[in-house]
Amino acid sequence: MNKTIRLTTAQALVQFIHQQYIEVDGIQTPFVEGVFNIFGHGNVLGIGQALEENPGNLHIYQGKNEQGMALSAVAFAKQSLRQKIYAVTSSVGPGSANLVTAAGTALANNIPVLLLPGDTFATRQPDPVLQQLEHNHSAAITTNDALKPVSRYWDRITRPEQIMSSLIRAFESLTNPETAGPATICISQDVAGEAFDYPEEFFIKRVHYLDRPKATKRSLEALTTAIKESKRPVILVGGGAKYSEAREELIYLSKTHHIPIVETQAGKSTVESTFPNNLGGLGVTGNLAANKIVKSADLVIGVGTRYTDFTTGSKGLFNYDTTTFANINISRAQAYKLDALQVVGDAKAVLGQLTETLVGYQTSYGEDIKKIKNEWLTERDRLKQIEFNRNNFTPEIAGHFSQDYLNKYADLFNSQLTQTNVLIAINELIDQESIIVGAAGSLPGDLQRVWESAIPNTYHLEYGYSCMGYEIAGALGTKLAKPEKESYAMVGDGSFLMLHTELVTALQYDKKINILLFDNSGYGCINNLQMSNGSGSFFTELINHETKEIMTIDYATVGQGYGLKTYKVTTKDELIFAIEDAKKQTVSTLIDIKVLPKTMTDGYDAWWHVGVAEESQNLTINKAYESKEINLKGAKQY
Repeated sequence: MNKTIRLTTAQALVQFIHQQYIEVDGIQTPFVEGVFNIFGHGNVLGIGQALEENPGNLHIYQGKNEQGMALSAVAFAKQSLRQKIYAVTSSVGPGSANLVTAAGTALANNIPVLLLPGDTFATRQPDPVLQQLEHNHSAAITTNDALKPVSRYWDRITRPEQIMSSLIRAFESLTNPETAGPATICISQDVAGEAFDYPEEFFIKRVHYLDRPKATKRSLEALTTAIKESKRPVILVGGGAKYSEAREELIYLSKTHHIPIVETQAGKSTVESTFPNNLGGLGVTGNLAANKIVKSADLVIGVGTRYTDFTTGSKGLFNYDTTTFANINISRAQAYKLDALQVVGDAKAVLGQLTETLVGYQTSYGEDIKKIKNEWLTERDRLKQIEFNRNNFTPEIAGHFSQDYLNKYADLFNSQLTQTNVLIAINELIDQESIIVGAAGSLPGDLQRVWESAIPNTYHLEYGYSCMGYEIAGALGTKLAKPEKESYAMVGDGSFLMLHTELVTALQYDKKINILLFDNSGYGCINNLQMSNGSGSFFTELINHETKEIMTIDYATVGQGYGLKTYKVTTKDELIFAIEDAKKQTVSTLIDIKVLPKTMTDGYDAWWHVGVAEESQNLTINKAYESKEINLKGAKQY
């Protein structure tokens, strides 16, 4: 007779996740590192009680905002190369609603995270309970239904025994590289406390194997032929290559066969920037070298990339008359992108196969790769040297910003710092093994272009969803994943205002993070988009509605109030001091950097398809629309 153990549904859940392991290349490690929580009436007496009674080796952290703590969990899994996760539990209602943005971020980036929101009563006897929604057409709908479209796996538990099959399915999804993303299990609050006689074998150690499927003979031969027939192939490194840990194979193939490497935001720092054949970021936020090389390429080999519009320049970056595509991807659906030759398999494994089939092959680039990279390094050095000149300063974004406009901000901030100058200085000042985190605004563009990652997996950008507010929560997540390294959140003032409360969690648990806050008093990236397409500056700057004056906020004082070590920076010398002093601190830090607007980098031969108004009384908008239509003619339509 099978032995059973009597547990509540929540206790069974906790005991199950204690026993989940993942094996990668023969090494087994626990898969669930811990649990982030904000307890409310939907989960405190269920999962809360179970964690208090038997936390095992799980690390338990009290979050400050459901979205924020879930984003920390997403960043942890991303920095851990999807080989470890955190679970996240919230109450029903606003708590679970706050998880939606973080779930979307995880789904867009294929990052595993286990979401455990509470739910209403399965019995429905107390309905409507506190925070319950009511729909006349269905009593079964709760706030948690909003998580369905942003979850890779979703289930609602209305009986204790349902947790068994549900958890097994959830962990299959979480540990599958092709389907990695958020798994949401909503537990009715009455059921969470109900007991059931669970079979003991449900709680045995389970190992989830991250296998490395190789390319089929057919697809490998086709890929090998395509490469050998090409003269100017380019390898496009995406996030899948980083998660697969394909660095050594990429370097070997690139060096042996003289193939240039370009990167997506997620793929950057898979191979260090100092590798001679690494030309850097591609696309709308890409640099001169990468965008130039793909225009002359006859074959683009996408490795673990989703080909987002920023990477492809809205599908307008490539010369489709002369360029073909081959995609190596664990996902068959992603391998089909851009009508490419499809090679389904693990990036590291497939690239390893290529090292054997491409023997003797050489590209025709000659000195072109070195020449193009040097051209970009010269341009990067020019950007490094740009400084504000009150009498003669040319903005980097567009020429229609007057000198008076910039002088006004210089007087307002008492600063003459430019964004590109500051970023490159920070790149040189912080330790090379430090992790930088970014997500939204103009910073991702500047970072992908000018940031040089000397150490692999130190560039952590969330750009699949470009989630404002990810940055500080993400820095906490990366710190939990790599506690021995300094973690820097690169955040604009707009993102800081949207979500920064997990900095309190960092303080609470002595997890030092560093916040580099770039303050230009507005949403500079969207302001650039708005004005460069013919509109005026309309509700994208922080302007007092009565005085019409630009607002100035003392973020250093805000951070000081939380308990951070803070710095105010308006000069290069102050920046150097702040960075160096922050390294010596044991408490989290915030450096409030006042930068002039319109001093970020511009695009380099890439176009972004946006919805410009087709009709307007504004002639500059009409011109922007005509330009959009011209660019659209050169873009692929599928």
